[in-house]
Amino acid sequence: MKNKTTLFITKAAVIAAIYAVLSLLTYQFSYLEIQCRVAEALCMTLFYTPAGAFGVAIGCLITNIFGGSWIDMVFGTLATVIAVVLTLPIARAIRKMHGPKLSIKHSLLIPIPTVIVNAIIIPFVLYFGYGITEMGSQTAMVSVLGLMAFSVFAGEVISCYVFGPLLVMVLNRIDKSVKLSD
Repeated sequence: MKNKTTLFITKAAVIAAIYAVLSLLTYQFSYLEIQCRVAEALCMTLFYTPAGAFGVAIGCLITNIFGGSWIDMVFGTLATVIAVVLTLPIARAIRKMHGPKLSIKHSLLIPIPTVIVNAIIIPFVLYFGYGITEMGSQTAMVSVLGLMAFSVFAGEVISCYVFGPLLVMVLNRIDKSVKLSD
């Protein structure tokens, strides 16, 4: 039992570290109104291990600490936690129906909550947490929030639907030799 707990914590810590490092390495794309946080592709780890839920959430919190806004630390991380809670049943259902190897086709279902939740919440974080009150030539709050929602949505789609399937291909190969799954 102790070994399972240690393994779970280790997996979560590794995923959190990868999330934070990826976000910091791509800092210029991971923050503010035009963002493509590549680390969001790690939502795919929820299919392989429940530790992915903790790893992604903690990695997001660490990343948001570097962003410098307490609103981002709280509500940006909360957005990730909500997305994780909504993603876990999807990942479990796919695993139950199709086994331990995630197909690219089925991997397209996993990031849906991540993309939608972030597109809804993060524009408010950017507006109120970072004071980004204009985007392009728009200054009206509704227009700015709408443009930021579109921008965050597009970044999440790139992160989750371009980098996510690439991660799945790597994890499917690794999972054969290293037991990722719980």
